[in-house]
This record gives sequence, structure tokens and C-alpha cells, in this order.
Amino acid sequence: MRELAYGPLAQVYDRFTQDVDYDALYSYLRQLIADAAPQTVLDLACGTGSLAVRFAAAGCQVTGADASEEMLTVAADKAAGMDNPPFFIKQSMQRLRLPRPVELCICTLDSLNYLTQEQDVASTFAGVYRALCPGGLFVFDVRTPSLLRALDGQVFLDEDDGAYCVWRGSYEHGVLTYAMDIFTRQGKLWRREQEQHEERAWEPDWLAGQLAQAGFADIRRYGNRRFDPPAEDEERIFFLARKGII
Repeated sequence: MRELAYGPLAQVYDRFTQDVDYDALYSYLRQLIADAAPQTVLDLACGTGSLAVRFAAAGCQVTGADASEEMLTVAADKAAGMDNPPFFIKQSMQRLRLPRPVELCICTLDSLNYLTQEQDVASTFAGVYRALCPGGLFVFDVRTPSLLRALDGQVFLDEDDGAYCVWRGSYEHGVLTYAMDIFTRQGKLWRREQEQHEERAWEPDWLAGQLAQAGFADIRRYGNRRFDPPAEDEERIFFLARKGII
């Protein structure tokens, strides 16, 4: 199983993702599961913990799991001083093991796309199923194949006063590979570091089939932060699935 771990990017991740409206995403997730009132939540591939701290601030007992120690360090700093901070653990999606089941698992911002092997998706879905209480909910999103294909050959730049990042996308055989050059100011000098990430374009029908094989029921799909089915040109799809009540 291939592990993904954010390294140098972790320290500047929040600075370069300020376009992500976490309040709106949190509100959408809450509305999506409005019929449930989960008290225990797993934020799988939690990154720097932006959603985990929001669920915790609302009174939930939150576990945040991520494969990157660097990202978890940022998340722990973000949660410092909270009356009810999340509990952060270093675990990959594929090797998920929790001591106690939870009522809700979320996995957002195309984290599932980072699983590039079919067996890794199957292992992740099976692990989430085990981690949920009977009747528990699993919510995740994926970037669509059409969006990832459109990023082939694209170059993007992000910068602020102390950091600069350029990444280049290359799409081949269903996988978007993007190489990143990250420059951070060190006094009067700049430090250059590099990372390479991969995202697989999973077909939504295949993902739904894998959820069913893992035991999930009542599998639903939604357009990007909407409550109706995905459109043909959708860039991001949300899935909602339930663990059956025995």
C-alpha cells in the first residue's frame, strides 16, 4: 500500500488553501446529515484539522486521523487551547483502526482520490465500515474524472509574503500527477523543497459498487455542496452511505 504524507507543504498548506471555505463546508456536512446528531466523529485524512476543530467546537468527540505527522503537528497547534480538542492520531486511510466505534466518518477535499490502487480503496471502505457504529454515516467527496483530466498540462502558482508554490499537472492512465516546488523565506534567503502528489480519477459508479461490497447501504450521491444528484459536468461529487443496523 502506497502511503501519502504531506511534508514541506504542511507548513504552508493553510496559507495556500484560503479559498477553501471551511465554514461553508462544515455547514453543508451538517445539513447533509441533518437527520442524525452524531456525538462521535472521525475526520479521516484530517490534514491540518480545520473541520475536526469545527466539529469539536460544536461539542462532538472528534478523532482526526492522517498519515502525515507534519500535517498533524499543524492540526494540534490549531486545536491548542480548546476546551474540547480533537484527538489526533497518525494513521493512513488504508490501515484505519480505532479503539471505539464512531457515529460519523467524514473524508473530504478529495482525500479518496489520493488512493491510487483499487485494493487501497477497498481496504479504506472496509476499515471505515468497521469503525462505524451500526447505523453510522460515512460522508466523503471525490474530484471527478473530467476535472482531473482537465488539469493535464496546467501550471498553478500560489504565493504570499513568505512562501511561493508552483505546481504542474500531468494526467496519464487515469492518474493526475502534480509536481510541486515550494519556496519559503528563511531570513534573506529562500529555501526550495519539492513534493509530488498523485490523484486517481475514480468512476463514481465503481466507488458506489465498492461501498456496497464493504457492506454499506442507502448509498447516495450529490453534486458539489448541493442536495440534488450530480450534474454531467460536476467537478466534485459527495457520497453519503450508512452502515446497516444489525
